[in-house]
Parts: sequence; C-alpha cells; structure tokens
Amino acid sequence: MFAPVYLDHNATTPVAPAVVEAMLPFFSRQYGNASSRHEYGRAAKRALDEARQKVAAAVGAHPTEVVFTSGGTEANNLFVKGAAQAMKPGLIALSAMEHSSVRIPAKQLERSGWQRHEIGVAVDGRICGERYRAALAEKPTLVSVMLANNETGVIQDVPSLAESARPLRAWFHTDAVQALGKMALDFRALNARGVNAMTLSAHKIHGPKGAGALIVDKRVELSALISGGGQERNLRAGTENVAALVGFGAACELALQNMATRTEKLRRMRDRVVEGVSGLGARVFGSESERVPNTVYFAFPGIDGETLVGKLDRAGYALGTGSACSDAANAPSATLLAMGFPESLAKGAVRLSLGEENDTAQVDGFLNALAVLREQFAHGLATVNTAAV
Repeated sequence: MFAPVYLDHNATTPVAPAVVEAMLPFFSRQYGNASSRHEYGRAAKRALDEARQKVAAAVGAHPTEVVFTSGGTEANNLFVKGAAQAMKPGLIALSAMEHSSVRIPAKQLERSGWQRHEIGVAVDGRICGERYRAALAEKPTLVSVMLANNETGVIQDVPSLAESARPLRAWFHTDAVQALGKMALDFRALNARGVNAMTLSAHKIHGPKGAGALIVDKRVELSALISGGGQERNLRAGTENVAALVGFGAACELALQNMATRTEKLRRMRDRVVEGVSGLGARVFGSESERVPNTVYFAFPGIDGETLVGKLDRAGYALGTGSACSDAANAPSATLLAMGFPESLAKGAVRLSLGEENDTAQVDGFLNALAVLREQFAHGLATVNTAAV
C-alpha cells in the first residue's frame, strides 16, 4: 500500500499504541453502560470518572467542569447555541477566523434574534486591538476567540482579550483544540482572567475520533443540545462512548509527557520548513506572530493549493489545504481573507502540520519534492487546473 509521509497532524493524528491498549477492554470485557447500577455499569462509570480526571488534569480544570462531547465541533456548538438558548437574544462577538463550528452556529443564531459581530484580524493573524475594542463597545453577551488557529497556528492573547471583556459580564469561550498538547493550558488561570469555557478534542492529540470536551465554568448556564437523559450534568444526553473517552483520558496523559522536548523538536523542524519554502518563493502566513510549534501555512502566487496538495500526495507527502472541516470545498481560506490576503493567494494556501513521529529526513525530502514541483510549475510542466488533479 502506498503510504505518503504524513504531514497533516492538524487534521487528525494517529492513535497512540498506549491509547489503543487503554481502550481495548471497553470493546469486549468491560462493556457495561455507565448508567447501569450493576457491577458492569459501575466499572464503566469508574472508567469515565478516571478519564474525566485525566482530561481535567491536562488543562488545569476541576473534573466537574469537564463535559464530554463527541468532539470539538459538538463542544463549540454546545457553548454557542447552549449559552444563547439560556439567555435573551443579544450580540455574539467572534473572531473572523474562527472554526466553522463556531462561525456557522453564530450565524444561525441570527434566526432567533441575535446579532453577530465578526472581529477583524491583522495581516499577522492576530486580532486587531482597535477592532476588538469596537466589538466590546457594542456590549456582546457572548464572545468566542480561538486560542491557536487551526490553519496558521497563530496564538491569540486570549487571557488579555478575556480580561478586557470581563467588565461586560459576557461569557467568554475559546476553542483550544489546536493548542492542547502543543502548549501549556491552565483553565484555572484562564478562568481567573475571564475565560468561561474551552473546547478540546481527542483526535488532535493521538486519541480516538469521536471524543471531545467542553471545559466550562459551572456558573455558565447552558441549555442541552441533545436531550433525553441525565448524562454529563444534564448537558449531553446519550449513552457515553466509554472506550473513546477512556482513550481521550489516556491521550491527555501522554500529551503532558515530555511536552517541552517534543515541542522543541517540532519547532526546529517547523523552522526548517519555513526557511525552505520561503527560499522557494512561498509566502508563509502568520510567521511574524507566536505560533504553535508544528504548523506552516504557505502559498505560491499563481499555484492552486488543491493542485499542489494532489501532486505532493503523489510525490509521497500528505498535506492539507487548511481546515479539514471547511464548509465549502476548494473555497479560499476564510482565515486568510480575514487577514487581508487576496482570494487568488488564499486559494493557493497549503498547510503542513508536523507530528512527533516526523523527522528531519522527512522534512528535507518534502522540501526536495516541493522544489521539483515548483520548478515544474515555473516551466509550465504542471497545470494549475484543479480538475487535472
């Protein structure tokens, strides 16, 4: 089987062997429903409690603040829609480069009388201070700002942004899906600055797909999106996916181990990629700002991103063109448009996201393959028509 070098870890990560091992018993011997009162159910409930404690420990939260979901998308929806349903219609302010699972629910709130304010960002990928102050002047009751962008990797100063919103008594949420495992997270410290809720996902940290969490201050009133049972403090009805959530807990434990060494290795490889693609004439987005250590988002003027990704795949390197959950196929990156880049360049964007199993030899091999393709494009030997991919 053809197996390209995997360089798309922001989309998903391989499940770690230790995580698989932790999950296996819950597919066979320990198959109880965590709501059952017999020993099988009690065993499942204990496993869930342990997983909740591990997730909480990974982000400096209390276990009672962890609401398990099916992933980051559901957690984002639970905050945006759940908080909105529990209060009178008002204004939701969100950055213009939020994940679609925040942007689309926020837009849907307009049907219920809510107003929406998308906060502009600067060319470096950071929220524009003047535009943020203008948004706060409109007195939003909900605010959502992503901690680490899934495309550029740019890190926002969420503590300061949240603190600025505190006098408004607005509920402040941050999507930390791409931050977990790549930087230290402390929900208690963030909460003290004004962050009330934070979204996490298992499959970005070598855990299974189908598991995530909303870390939420218990003062925040939320309406459940899924009703019919008392699970997750009555905030998420349905029989829990015990195996996946156990895997989530195990992945959180692994994410804390040797984080400094791992992130330094990723940073060195990332910087090698930045130097290499810049030398080939690419524009690297967000490189002026603090970023998570594994992400490089770049484009070559005049070269379509989908075409380049397809050719790189055939050359043995698997990359992405941006968010794996984009709401429109082959659409220009909403993040790059918000940063002020033209649509033509935004449609050329390619995202490389490294993982701990990658090495320098793979990075150098990728750069060599990219140089060959770049030369082919320069001499008209490669088409920019995505239909040819």
